[in-house]
Amino acid sequence: MYTTSQPDPIRLEIFKNLYQFIAEQMGIVLQNTAASVNIKERLDFSCAIFDSSGLLVANAPHIPVHLGSMSESVRSLINEKCDTLKPGNVYLSNNPYNGGTHLPDVTAITPVFLESRENTPFPTPVQLRSRQAYSIFPTPLFFVASRGHQADIGGITPGSMPPHSTTVEEEGIIFDNFLLVEEGNFREAAVRQHLSTHTYPARNPDQNIADFKAQIAANERGVQELRKMVSQYKLDTVQAYMKFVQANAEESVRKAINLLKDGSFVYEMDNGARIQVKVTIYPETRSATIDFTGTSEQLNSNFNAPKAVTQAAVLYVFRTLVDDNIPLNAGCLNPLEIIIPVGCMLNPIYPAAVVAGNVETSQTIVDALYGALGVMAASQGTMNNFTFGNEQYQYYETICGGSGAGINFDGTDGVHSHMTNSRLTDPEVLETRYPVLLESFSLRPDSGGRGKYSGGNGVVRRIRFLEPMTANILSGHRLVPPFGLNGGEAGKVGRNWIQRQNGIEENLDSTATVEMRTGDVFVIETPGGGGFGKCS
Repeated sequence: MYTTSQPDPIRLEIFKNLYQFIAEQMGIVLQNTAASVNIKERLDFSCAIFDSSGLLVANAPHIPVHLGSMSESVRSLINEKCDTLKPGNVYLSNNPYNGGTHLPDVTAITPVFLESRENTPFPTPVQLRSRQAYSIFPTPLFFVASRGHQADIGGITPGSMPPHSTTVEEEGIIFDNFLLVEEGNFREAAVRQHLSTHTYPARNPDQNIADFKAQIAANERGVQELRKMVSQYKLDTVQAYMKFVQANAEESVRKAINLLKDGSFVYEMDNGARIQVKVTIYPETRSATIDFTGTSEQLNSNFNAPKAVTQAAVLYVFRTLVDDNIPLNAGCLNPLEIIIPVGCMLNPIYPAAVVAGNVETSQTIVDALYGALGVMAASQGTMNNFTFGNEQYQYYETICGGSGAGINFDGTDGVHSHMTNSRLTDPEVLETRYPVLLESFSLRPDSGGRGKYSGGNGVVRRIRFLEPMTANILSGHRLVPPFGLNGGEAGKVGRNWIQRQNGIEENLDSTATVEMRTGDVFVIETPGGGGFGKCS
């Protein structure tokens, strides 16, 4: 007979995989039922399960910047709505100052209620609406959540990734623990009103609503799977192993910390802002302090990273230092003290703009941490965020580049690295859904930094426009090259430019908005990764 006071090693492995399996099943449902290219084709979404306190238990291997920050959103819901959470309710949140990342990343959160008596059936939707079931569901015992990047959520440019926003309002519509489903009823009228009554309203609310419904369906799969697990293993066992899985992750991170040394690093961005980090290792407690004191103050641009994003970047780095197969969860953070001064660009104050902080600054944080720890050269350090559209079309993609080399490995060519993990839309889907032509997509030779171990090469992507649209590029490392380590060379900087139909070339900055005319080609050359060690 198994007890729940100490983990059984075999059961621990089983439950680790079971929790992750649930998140993976949620992701399959979300991909299959979503409407937008962004979620269905690019897989720009994440799913996870949380304990009753809103702490991350397990996730599918989706988008790191989502997964490390979603817990903040769930805990915000618990703190604000704990007395009003009911079976059949689903909440929507994207507030960067309440656990969100940037506004296009919208999180659907579902509290999971279980019966309190043996042999009591789960409530039907009719029972939920008639309130007959409330007496047997006192409080939620788990939470499930799915975060999806909306193709457009309003804002001053189509695609809601404006290169030059200065306030969060210019980036789109904020949902702050918004009641999306009330006791089993989807609040479509309220959602449509929220999407439309804004200074910069959403351009395609039908698509937003379709993707929200897909997220609701994904969460429901998570609810069903958790209930099955409780039915099979009993509630006390399921809850106990959630804690054991988190404790196991904590111990794995402490073992990894044991092998590290103190270090510091300063990394400048194209806009002149700098990330400064100092890592102090305490061998006696197998813990670490990560101190961002000295980082640039809050910016007037949108490269401010919400605190949840900064924490997600730290969590990602320390998780990657663990050799064991553990799910990324809240336990990974327990050995870490993270110091982020209020009002700096990594912990900004409302209403600072943040859309690039999630996708660009997060990458800089990761590379700065690897630099401080001396384990890996810089990767391309940018997601090369490319959006285009008008009132009819809105499209967003992130573009791969070179990854950095490390102590005993070369970087990889043309790969999404670190805080992103999405795909590129298939050319056939891109050209079917949008009036563009993918002229070419190729590796960029010799863009990776040389060294004993060489950095990976970037790519070149050329998209021809078949009708006039507004295009935006939000990128980094067009001026500052991705660094090499231990004598390795830096990777090549990227380049953004336009080839007009009349043959004239126009160079663009790291961030730019430009009007594309029929026949114009937008060209994006992504950076290479840094090399590690001197060439022999």
